[in-house]
Amino acid sequence: MSIETSTAARPAAGAERLPKKQGKLGLLWQEMKRNRVSYLFLAPFLILFTLFTIVPVVTSVFLSFTYYNILEAPRFIGLSNYRLLFVDDDIFLKAIGITLKFAFITGPVGYAMAFLLAWLISQIPQKYRFFYTLCYYTPSITSATAMSVVWLYLFAGDRKGLLNYFATQLGIIDEPYLFLQNINSIVPVIVIVSLWMSMGVGFLAFLAGLQNVPKDLYEAGGIDGIKYRWQQLFYITIPSVKPQLLFGAVLQVVSSLTVFDVSVQLVGLPSPLYAGHTILTHLFDYAFIKFEMGYAAAIAVVLFCMMIGLNRLIFRWLGKD
Repeated sequence: MSIETSTAARPAAGAERLPKKQGKLGLLWQEMKRNRVSYLFLAPFLILFTLFTIVPVVTSVFLSFTYYNILEAPRFIGLSNYRLLFVDDDIFLKAIGITLKFAFITGPVGYAMAFLLAWLISQIPQKYRFFYTLCYYTPSITSATAMSVVWLYLFAGDRKGLLNYFATQLGIIDEPYLFLQNINSIVPVIVIVSLWMSMGVGFLAFLAGLQNVPKDLYEAGGIDGIKYRWQQLFYITIPSVKPQLLFGAVLQVVSSLTVFDVSVQLVGLPSPLYAGHTILTHLFDYAFIKFEMGYAAAIAVVLFCMMIGLNRLIFRWLGKD
């Protein structure tokens, strides 16, 4: 009996030498110690990313639950800002509709235009590509203030406005049309100007990806029966530049939801009957004119959630292998 008792009480051989099961943080710490040199190289980026991206986002979320007017300390008010946004603020609800309308027009159209122009430029000889790339990319790096001088002259609501002048001379209209004051034409004008300025970093990413597609793929496609350029585009080119397509789509979503400069420079702040009022314009109004930072932070959080949601849809669509 004593032998059986001592045998049952004695732990299995080697059981005391088994390592304890570590949690995720413990495994992460072990991984960091094992690859500490790599993490040291990543440290400058991680520190800057934390200070200028993560900390502002967390701060905005915190301030969105407070009343904060810069002069006084933030005072916690719970969900009052969000309730005011979606229940009592009719201008904000109108701004959401205008922003989504703008995004669903300029997003897909600007995205398709950028890719199509990049593909067309990639088909011409190398020595001419720089000139065409510069012509299409320059408007995107020009400030909206400078560009508004040209567009304001084009859409001016008197007989000296370029469009009104030619339309009057051709007998299309009898009196000048107020492009920037009529609530029915404000959004189309902003859409046109934004599309003209939409050939930005996504356009350059498309162009770089198209120029790096291996020529062997086109030769193999020719052997398999692909003869025309449009067939090459759909069966070879687009699958080969999928990472650039994803990158360009994310940039296009962000730019279409954050339209601000073009609207303010063309139709002012506030626009006539708030016909060109976007979410970012509403945020700017409460943050830097009315100085209600808590309410502006709530608007920023809503805009951030909209971007995250649309980007998740894009990743589900274009992120698949």
